[in-house]
Amino acid sequence: MFKRVLIANRGEIARRIIRTCRRLGIETVAVYSEADQNALFVREADQAFLLGPAPATASYLNVEAVLDAARQSGAEAVHPGYGFLSENTGFARRITEMGLVFIGPEPHAVEAMGEKVPARNLMIAAGVPVAPGTSDPVEDPELALTAAEQIGYPVLVKPSAGGGGIGMTVVENPEKLKGALKTAQGRAQRAFGSGAVFLEKYVPNSRHIEFQVLFDNYGKGVHLFERECSVQRRYQKVLEETPSPGLGGNDALRDRMGQAALEAAQAVNYRNAGTVEFIFGQNGEFYFLEMNTRLQVEHPITEMTTGFDLVELQLRIAAGEPLPFDQSQVTRRGHAIEFRIYAEDPVTFLPSPGTLSVFRPPVTSEHVRLDSGFEEGDTVTPYYDPLLAKLVVWGENRTEAIQRGREALAGFQIEGIKHNIPLHQRILADERFVSGRYDTGLLSR
Repeated sequence: MFKRVLIANRGEIARRIIRTCRRLGIETVAVYSEADQNALFVREADQAFLLGPAPATASYLNVEAVLDAARQSGAEAVHPGYGFLSENTGFARRITEMGLVFIGPEPHAVEAMGEKVPARNLMIAAGVPVAPGTSDPVEDPELALTAAEQIGYPVLVKPSAGGGGIGMTVVENPEKLKGALKTAQGRAQRAFGSGAVFLEKYVPNSRHIEFQVLFDNYGKGVHLFERECSVQRRYQKVLEETPSPGLGGNDALRDRMGQAALEAAQAVNYRNAGTVEFIFGQNGEFYFLEMNTRLQVEHPITEMTTGFDLVELQLRIAAGEPLPFDQSQVTRRGHAIEFRIYAEDPVTFLPSPGTLSVFRPPVTSEHVRLDSGFEEGDTVTPYYDPLLAKLVVWGENRTEAIQRGREALAGFQIEGIKHNIPLHQRILADERFVSGRYDTGLLSR
């Protein structure tokens, strides 16, 4: 096992990694921007190195500064967390060229899943279900019209690079396709540096279901069941739960999706932790959406129901240890829900930076978990994602988990900024969510 690990991230995920490392006797190295010099994760790490000014491009995305901190600290491995450099193949390669271990998949796997069109084609070759769509990016509007007719409306215009739903547009008829194509290309170019877009069949009233997978360095892989991520705003997840109410008691379908997730990972010779995401339609069909080649924001609900520490498993796999269990030994108990608590207006979803004059989370227990990078008096800056905390609750069943969520949200006091706790409370009061009969359009409706 490693003696010292550098964490190339900030906030709650940096603290989360520090917590597991400390339990395993591993020293931690934090890197930080000028805006984060007094942050909790900086104080909790064994060492800390300043990267640069507040903007992410000058600090957390500054590859040379992060690599220099790794050299100076004597770290043996680098954990990228999620976001920032976690899916940057150049960064992963530089880490390995330095003789250090990148705690994640090998660069070729990140690269293979980074562009959606090649990833789609790879999945088709591997026999993983993929929604009808174009096998190449489309540029010519006339060719796009021909392709859309073959696919059938409605269609999605999607950027090949990037993620987070940026640039995605639903097109209902041919008259709107040319305009949507031009708009999506422009947004994709600005956001990802590539204007390549493709067409894919739009599945109305669909759900977003993902499977957590783990592969060791010897080709052994397991999945840790699914997470439902259908409560979204602008294609960004707001609330996640497991088990998925969309799958319910259909274990045969669950097994098929889990097997498809493993086959998707095997197609790129995957190693470490990853997440295979699917679109799930009303008729029970499911299609590969993308693979996130890193730890996910919503990983705590999997930990709460399976009992596994995913960061520990990441570390052990990266250190060369084999997976200590097989698929038959993976079980889960109860129901867990994660609420992403954002510093944002709960109606417009616009960020709300400012000072946390009051920040008093609910009391935590074996049933209530809080992952946060803030404390009372801290300033939420406009430079980074406005995630304040992840509030995770567990119950013996979904009804109990929802009730525990209501109680925990009611006990969470935040003042000085706007936040989305009222939105979460509205979700838990909505009959469509409570019944489990909801889809990705819940919040827009």
